[in-house]
Amino acid sequence: MADAVLHIKDGYYFEIPKVLWPCRYTSRDEVPPFLRDAHPEASVADFNRELSGKVLIPQPFGTLKNLHDRASGVCISKFMILETVAAILILFVFKRYAESIRDGSPPRGRFANMLDAVLLSIRDQVARPAIGGHDADKFVPLLWTIFLFVLTCNLLGMIPWLGAPTSAFGANLALAGMVFGTGLLSGMMKFGPVGFWFNQVPHMELPLLLRPLKLMIFAIEMLGMCIKHGVLAVRLLANMMAGHLVLLGILGIITAAASASTWHWALAAVVSGLGATLFSCLELFVAFLQAYVFTFLSALFIGAAIHHH
Repeated sequence: MADAVLHIKDGYYFEIPKVLWPCRYTSRDEVPPFLRDAHPEASVADFNRELSGKVLIPQPFGTLKNLHDRASGVCISKFMILETVAAILILFVFKRYAESIRDGSPPRGRFANMLDAVLLSIRDQVARPAIGGHDADKFVPLLWTIFLFVLTCNLLGMIPWLGAPTSAFGANLALAGMVFGTGLLSGMMKFGPVGFWFNQVPHMELPLLLRPLKLMIFAIEMLGMCIKHGVLAVRLLANMMAGHLVLLGILGIITAAASASTWHWALAAVVSGLGATLFSCLELFVAFLQAYVFTFLSALFIGAAIHHH
């Protein structure tokens, strides 16, 4: 429980200041069974100290091994809840936006115009240039959803006591898998189930003896297709996780200097606080940048799947 890195990982609890959520167990029987089994030697005071500030998530569909690992069933994690909140928030905001322009009237108000500018930017500067042709517009709703979902998840990581679901590999892999499946199905619908796979090998006039090289090229192309979608997930994970780790390191200077003299600690606290503030501004920029890059790469991969090599 004491590992600082666990604060930026997924878990089955939300962490808030201890004064807002003190833990006051009076006996070990009140402690959740999985915690009693994981720490048989811990006293009630130990549990109260460690669990203060930790809001445990109820688990009606599974059981836990500890606060970060499940034992069986389907367990509800912090990032799962935040992803659901992001989806509901996007649905609520853009449903109202769509209703306001349903009759063809232009957007009114700063917020509506900002949303309109974002959506048009994704369509005109990402989807159409990357996918090309008349096929681009049918993928625009998907790219809008990817951009808004990734951006919202990134921004949730800027809110104290929450976290960025894009810091979890599972969430990013699911997004990359959706892009991979979209390209695969769209390519098969355009070229046919067999023609799609033949399309992965560039057209080359080779002598008869060298034609077996096409099998090697096909294998390389298939491997490359899987790798680039896997990297799509890994790069988002790495960028979001790295930012939070650096911020954790900067703030950790304060606790590291706690045993020093008062003026050393005060200097470390001021420098660390200023550094964390400046880096948080950079993280805010990265949240938008990574959402844009993920969407742009998704459009490129889909475009590559539905065009001749």
